[in-house]
Amino acid sequence: MEQGTRSEEREARSEGRFPSRSLPLAPCSSSFALRPSLLAPDLRPVAEKVFAGERLGFDDGLALYATRDLAGLGALAQHERTRRHGRKAFYVLNQHINYSNLCTEVCFFCAFGKRRGQEGGYEMSLEEVFAKAEELDVRHATELHIVGGLHPDLPLDYYVEMLRGLRQRHPKVALKAFTAVEIDWFAQLSGLTTREVLVRLKEAGLDSLPGGGSEVFHEEVRAKVCPQKTSAERWLEIHREAHSLGIRSNATMLYGHVEEARHRVDHLLRLRGLQDETGGFLAFIPLAFHPENAYMEMIPAPGGIDNLRNVAIARLMLDNFEHIKVYWIMLGLAIAQVGLSWGADDLDGTVIEEKIYHMAGATTPEGVSAELLRHLIRQAGFVPVERDALYRERG
Repeated sequence: MEQGTRSEEREARSEGRFPSRSLPLAPCSSSFALRPSLLAPDLRPVAEKVFAGERLGFDDGLALYATRDLAGLGALAQHERTRRHGRKAFYVLNQHINYSNLCTEVCFFCAFGKRRGQEGGYEMSLEEVFAKAEELDVRHATELHIVGGLHPDLPLDYYVEMLRGLRQRHPKVALKAFTAVEIDWFAQLSGLTTREVLVRLKEAGLDSLPGGGSEVFHEEVRAKVCPQKTSAERWLEIHREAHSLGIRSNATMLYGHVEEARHRVDHLLRLRGLQDETGGFLAFIPLAFHPENAYMEMIPAPGGIDNLRNVAIARLMLDNFEHIKVYWIMLGLAIAQVGLSWGADDLDGTVIEEKIYHMAGATTPEGVSAELLRHLIRQAGFVPVERDALYRERG
């Protein structure tokens, strides 16, 4: 690396930015047996770009969604996954805390949010949150994942004191908390800017942001499924602000409802553009729509082929994202395990007591053991690697 590039990276990191390490991609020198000539004709031009280390564009993304060569698509994505991570497959010991499902918005795909007084609505006191986190001592988790609805009147101090109390009680546990939509809501309630909210939360112990709330960025889709929700531009700006403050984050896409392939590709390219700018995203997680108990329950859930297709396309299009995660809570353990051979390198974690997707009909366990995750990874032919919240390998 040239001295100028090193200086630019040091300067970026001192300002809280995280330069992308993946672009430009080097031409493939792997001995992997896949060759473009082995693929269907519609997939060969894309494969040639991948092998040459060229960036894929919008039309390439559409071609990936249109191809019927599913085996070739999976193999191409796995080629990219292998040259980045070899046979490693990551997992984390984590626990979810959903502090409240009371929400001021109506998202038509959501079964989690409830109005005050509605059956099934709840909120946790800080003491209850702290008591729930005490289970960390039993499970030895290294990450807390904290999200909730847009509570109508909890003050910003509630969230600040939540993080401060958790940090004091569990100083070595990473606090991944509050989607960009929640951050936007906190700012509206408090009269502060979103950047000021992020600063206060970081001072209280916030380590990173989850990637929820992005859904599908395209305005045509948001108008149908979440017309009141934080806009795509606002979501991206809040993550941009977080990255500038040294707060890493994840990114997601909720697929399988009313969106089309062009909307999905647009979403991926917007995420890739922000990652080019900040380098602050840790991982991308494709999220499958669960229809049960939601306003959109007449729409069937995406099937296994669509789930694997989205994993593979994410790996190919998001060339500046180091990690693609298969969220087993939504996909099921079996499909998530297969996803490790379709471009994903992360099986998420132990999770423990997830509520949001189970209220939408997920039939997966609400948590699993680290032993089971390691077993699933080995059974799929990979080497299990425990990580922390920032993807640092643990011994």
